[in-house]
Amino acid sequence: MVQTPKPEVSLIGVPTDAGASARGASMGPEALRVAGLRERLESHGLTVHDTGNLSGPANPWLPPVDGYRHLSEVAEWNRLTHDAVLAELRAGRLPIMLGGDHCLGIGSISAVARHCREQGRKLRVLWLDAHADFNTSAITPSGNIHGMPVACLCGFGPDALTGIGGHVPAISPKVIRQIGIRSVDEGEKRFVHQQDLEVFDMRFIDEMGMRHAMELALATLDGNTHLHVSFDVDFLDPDIAPGVGTTVPGGPTYREAQLCMEMIADTGRLASLDVVELNPAFDLRNRTAELAVDLIESLFGKSTLMRK
Repeated sequence: MVQTPKPEVSLIGVPTDAGASARGASMGPEALRVAGLRERLESHGLTVHDTGNLSGPANPWLPPVDGYRHLSEVAEWNRLTHDAVLAELRAGRLPIMLGGDHCLGIGSISAVARHCREQGRKLRVLWLDAHADFNTSAITPSGNIHGMPVACLCGFGPDALTGIGGHVPAISPKVIRQIGIRSVDEGEKRFVHQQDLEVFDMRFIDEMGMRHAMELALATLDGNTHLHVSFDVDFLDPDIAPGVGTTVPGGPTYREAQLCMEMIADTGRLASLDVVELNPAFDLRNRTAELAVDLIESLFGKSTLMRK
């Protein structure tokens, strides 16, 4: 395990579901706070700043226009997210973006990529998700932008989203490792292959194990690498995490998810985090939020194992 000084952490609530297929993810930040996220992180010796929630446009709940639902609202929320995350990074803090739906990864990761360019650092993005989120307006079956953030970050999307970080594309597909994928649209699948994304889907995890998947996903990290984790709660199996809008059976178990988080923590390289798609409207007594907080704790060093 790499021993590094404990970072100062900032919580940034982004309460929107404008990019999602179901209402309710806008309540995610408060559910994570109610589940004790700040207190649990502080119990590990971390200094935690809760910056509160960003304020942005309401969800108009309208049909898609030219292949995008709520493009102007999604773009505004992502601009706000970009600016908030970048400010915390420049202040030397580790931002935890509390979503909100996964469209917000555009603003968050655009900010991280911009910071890495400014600092001359390499970037590695772990995308923990049931979905590849690599749709475009031409291939999306729904127009929901929470199915498009990886494509937008790689430069495939409207200028209002691809240009948020001031550099197009914000990232190369080569910096992303997708883990837990098990629901990909047909056109999206072809596009993922064309762009050569590195995907450790559930078939790979079933055959090779979570340990091997994570060893590959974390390979070649060094002291000049900024590790960003984008954690969509629907990454988890819905038997243990029902509180999401887009459940997909067959996800990682509790122990597989814990191992994933512990191996990330062991690198000592985690430098920014998204936690998205928690939807209390579908949850049972905040069970999914409490599980998410438990896993976030593990990202910051809480181990279930008797390790010295």
